[in-house]
Amino acid sequence: MPMDTPTAAEVASIASPINLILLSLLIVLAYMRLRPTPPITLPKGPPPTVFRIFTPPELKPFNGENSMPVYLAVRGRIFDVTPGRNFYGPGGPYENFAGRDATRGLACGSFDEDMLTKNLDGPLDKLEGLGPEEMEALRGWEERFSEKYLVVGKLVAVGSEGTGQAEN
Repeated sequence: MPMDTPTAAEVASIASPINLILLSLLIVLAYMRLRPTPPITLPKGPPPTVFRIFTPPELKPFNGENSMPVYLAVRGRIFDVTPGRNFYGPGGPYENFAGRDATRGLACGSFDEDMLTKNLDGPLDKLEGLGPEEMEALRGWEERFSEKYLVVGKLVAVGSEGTGQAEN
C-alpha cells in the first residue's frame, strides 16, 4: 500500500480544540517564564538620626504632632519612641511624656501632668524624694526603653548645653 496524502479527517484531528487549548497554554507558560521581570526596589529606610544634646525646650516639639517624631527622656537619655506612637504620641495613654522628661512619672507610675517639670528653663529633676521601689521601677522602664528604642540624644539643663554635662 503506497503512502497517500493525509485525508482531511487526519488533518482535522491535529487541529482539534483540545490541541489548540494545549498549544495556547504552552505559549502562555513559555511567555510567563521568559518575560523580563522588573527590578526589585527596596523601600526607603528612615532618615538617619544623629545623636545630639537637647534642652527641655528643644525637646518639647518632639511630641508627635505636626508629623514630628516622638521623643521622651528618661534619666537624661532621650529615646526615639516613634515606633510606639500609639502609646506615646497624641491620643496615647503616655502622651503627656512625649517631648518631655518622663523620669519621675515613670518612676512613680503616674501619667499625670503634675509629674512633669513645669519650668522647662529650670534645672532638671534630681529625683529627690523617690524611694527604692520607685527607683527600681524606673530602672525597669529604662531597661525596657533601652531594649526597644534608639537613644537619640542627651537631655541637659538650659545653659549647660555647651558643656555637655547632664544634671542627674
